[in-house]
Amino acid sequence: MPLWQVGGLQRELESITTFARESPLLAALIVVGLLLTLIGIRVAIGRLRRSPGERLKQLLGKTEAVAVLMHPNPDPDAMSCALAAARLASRAGSDPTLYYSGQIRHQENRAFQTVLDLDFNHIEAASEIAEEAVVLVDHNSARGFPGAEGIDPLAVVDHHPGGGGGETFTDVRTEYGACATIFAEYFESLDWKLIDPEVENVDADGDLIDPEVATGLLYGIQSDTKQLTKGCCPAEFAAAEYLYEGIDEDLLDRIANPQVDAEVLEVKAQAITDREIKNAFAVSDVGTVSNVDAIPQAADELLRLEGVTAVVVMGRKGDMLHLSGRSRDDRVHMGKTLEAVVEDIPMGSAGGHARMGGGQLSVDHMNGIGPGSGVAMTDFKGHLFDAMAGEV
Repeated sequence: MPLWQVGGLQRELESITTFARESPLLAALIVVGLLLTLIGIRVAIGRLRRSPGERLKQLLGKTEAVAVLMHPNPDPDAMSCALAAARLASRAGSDPTLYYSGQIRHQENRAFQTVLDLDFNHIEAASEIAEEAVVLVDHNSARGFPGAEGIDPLAVVDHHPGGGGGETFTDVRTEYGACATIFAEYFESLDWKLIDPEVENVDADGDLIDPEVATGLLYGIQSDTKQLTKGCCPAEFAAAEYLYEGIDEDLLDRIANPQVDAEVLEVKAQAITDREIKNAFAVSDVGTVSNVDAIPQAADELLRLEGVTAVVVMGRKGDMLHLSGRSRDDRVHMGKTLEAVVEDIPMGSAGGHARMGGGQLSVDHMNGIGPGSGVAMTDFKGHLFDAMAGEV
């Protein structure tokens, strides 16, 4: 070190010594303040280093009881995430209750709930949720029932776009194909072990993933990614590999191959028979349905037609028109397309991802009831074609 630097350092040390001698109390307070600041920095760094799974488990451990809320009409991804969140909460010492609004109608969803023997509480209003602490899974803003807008969730775990979040914990990964992937990562980061489904009488009182949870999470990933073929990122494959040793193949087969309602097959056939095609886009009106879950299944089927790159299927139940769209065309962001279609129609709502979207609107408002009514029912197919072509 150069002499001039040594001299400067000595002068600074002499100044500090003089200050401490003349103002001992103030010097002591400064030292204490510096120590507290250093401790705070170390605590903050420690929190950042903890995995999201660790932080969520610790948060759940601070609650006596927690409500795990799925989105309306939950699918296997949402249901498996609710099951996983409940397992985390129970292990952390909290008492979880699983809630949903809407209905579980799709044969795949019903089979998932029945085969895994899942106990969910159906609600029609926010007042029916008894717990103060609420965790949202597979959606980031509560919706679909009276009072939903007043729910301020403690935590949110999701993979959908949106501006919602949790008061204390938010983990939204829009690049992921399934929310179940996130929960699989939580368990892996916590070093939870998978129970071999072939081994009987296993003591499950520990950091263990039972076959029902492992099977549910794997099917949730498969369901939301079309069997790991669409919307995946590397995390989906890593999660599937992690879960594989713990799945029950019989349960997985029963969930994946449920009996199909006759109306679903009829609606699929009608969507294909009555389709209208312009360029590479298809629109089909399947008329009145009793099972609205047949509409998105028909859209999946219609998209398989050779030469078709984007489709919208619509059907009516009561006074509501239900829309379901699918796209494998990079020019057509289906969620934004359907949003544009219903934008000027009162009581209409729509949205979704680039590859799939859905919506519903009041037929009465389309036909002129209410202020600012949008496109009439007679012109709606043309409006859909224009939207897919980017002309709306």
